[in-house]
Amino acid sequence: MMKQKQAKIGMVLTGIIVLVAVVGPLLLPWATGYTSTEFSGRPFQPDGLFGTDNLGRDILSRFLDGGLRLLIYAALATAMGMILGAAAGMIAAYQGGWLDSVIMRGNDVLLALPQLVFALLAITVLGPQGWVLVAVIGITHAPRIARVTRSAAAGVITEDFVHAAEMYAVPRWKILGKDVLPNITGPLMVELGLRMTYSIAAIASLSFLGLGLQPPTAGWGLMINENRIALMLQPWGVILPVLAIAILTVGSNLITDALARASANVEETK
Repeated sequence: MMKQKQAKIGMVLTGIIVLVAVVGPLLLPWATGYTSTEFSGRPFQPDGLFGTDNLGRDILSRFLDGGLRLLIYAALATAMGMILGAAAGMIAAYQGGWLDSVIMRGNDVLLALPQLVFALLAITVLGPQGWVLVAVIGITHAPRIARVTRSAAAGVITEDFVHAAEMYAVPRWKILGKDVLPNITGPLMVELGLRMTYSIAAIASLSFLGLGLQPPTAGWGLMINENRIALMLQPWGVILPVLAIAILTVGSNLITDALARASANVEETK
């Protein structure tokens, strides 16, 4: 995969934003002189490198402190969706029959619910907490991952090595974990990249709507919402987080495309 030019570009773009998100909080307050919640001047003033936000806090400090939570929540939601979806898809493909029908029809019900509407409903009821964001986004990812997993696993469970393991009475969970799962990692890695991208966008969108990260916590989606009212007067409060999210999304998509091509090449050589 790394031989592809777009994979290298994607890794560089993603690596830059991840580095900013991870290292940024460690640089405060000595790098900027302020913490992300400390007032540094009047609202929307050109004080400091990028000026102040809607409450007079340093925009650079808010930006440096706002990416780590987004990445952590997105990674946790993606991991949750991958675990639930992959397990459901493999079980449905391997067991078949009524269990397959129950799992896939349940997936259809969840797929019929718009992700944003489901998230808005759950967060309104349970509150805009971090674990709620992770759980809601992870659950909405699971049905889509399950469908991909089931399709990929259906072509593996008919192989001779799976039948041989069954003849030797190998437990089903070992067959799924040691025989089926390693042979569907290509499609799952592609799905992992896609779901990570969607998780980042979903968390940023919910924060923008006021249902994600809550003030005074620093968050890139929240920064866009807070500072959009003075976009023409002080644009950096919006431009910085928008650029970061856009670069991260582009980088993730480039990596995902490279994974898809690498997976397709592997399938062709079999």
